Amino acid sequence: MAEKKNENLERINSLLEEFSNAHGISGFEKNVREILHKKIKPFVDEIRVDNMGNLIATKKGKGPKIMIAAHMDEIGFMVKYVDDQGYIYFSRSGGWFDQTLLNQRVIIHTAKKDIYGVIGSKAPHVMRPEERTKVVEISTMYIDTGAVDKKDVEKMGIEVGDTITIDRKYQRLANDFASGKALDDRAGVVAMLEVARILSKEKVKAEVIFVGTVQEEIGLKGARTAAHGVNPDVALAIDTTIPGDHPGIEKRSSILELGKGAVITVSDAEGMGIVVDENTLNWLKTTAKENKMDYQLSVSEGGMTDAAIINLTREGIPSGGVSIATRYLHSPVEVVNLRDVDACAKLTVEAVKTAHKYFGK
Repeated sequence: MAEKKNENLERINSLLEEFSNAHGISGFEKNVREILHKKIKPFVDEIRVDNMGNLIATKKGKGPKIMIAAHMDEIGFMVKYVDDQGYIYFSRSGGWFDQTLLNQRVIIHTAKKDIYGVIGSKAPHVMRPEERTKVVEISTMYIDTGAVDKKDVEKMGIEVGDTITIDRKYQRLANDFASGKALDDRAGVVAMLEVARILSKEKVKAEVIFVGTVQEEIGLKGARTAAHGVNPDVALAIDTTIPGDHPGIEKRSSILELGKGAVITVSDAEGMGIVVDENTLNWLKTTAKENKMDYQLSVSEGGMTDAAIINLTREGIPSGGVSIATRYLHSPVEVVNLRDVDACAKLTVEAVKTAHKYFGK
């Protein structure tokens, strides 16, 4: 007899595949925003897009105003220079580790169509011994589209400033794990969608504003302007975070594990990001405990989320983070556990239900 599939996980997997396979680097999130708009529309009362490009979807209600944010952008590149032979040099958009890029296939998104290429490298057969151990820096990398010269590149419609993303398709792995590009933070976007779906069927003592933010990877920019406009009583950023459950990282750097539930942020970036205030932290921890949910606590050394900048908006907005532990962050093969995405959504839902006890007048 076949094992019955978990409907929640199947839905999350399908959404995650669609969002992961979509393309949109910082400042060019239109494709992702259009998908989010279509998916979240049935669950909210109104949707608008602000001047920065943030998608702001509101479920009206009486009580504290709660902002739930997940960023739509992914790390990528931009065309910087084309040499006479038609090889394309590029600059980063977001934080890449150079070694993950060599020999990747990429997509150049022009005004007319997508152009495929590869980040090439010298064959090992002709490398000098010292070259074999040398890290290749992104400044020396180039993209080969098959063009014969610079004019050929121009005929393809490729221009300086065109965006570039990794050509990598989402793949489900064993034991409810899944891998793909841009799971930071499309996994958070999917969790936010799940929150909207569940809350659309319930009456809560709150007004909930779901925000798909832009330009998080290059300075948390969209969250800053969105939070100023929304001016919530409290905000939660749903994002990804670094686990310590695989080779190459020590537990003292991260005690988080995939499959062990949602991650509640205590602080990130060694306190240079956010230090979550006691009331907000107590709200999230109490919610998890009262609902007998597994959860993990994170004190992070590196990286920060939209919560850090929302927290500093106006006279200060109480902010917290509910994250999804994700292996191999900022690479083309990020890995999540679908159950953690589900857990993140469910914790956020239950927190929204009790927010009136902690925030607002």
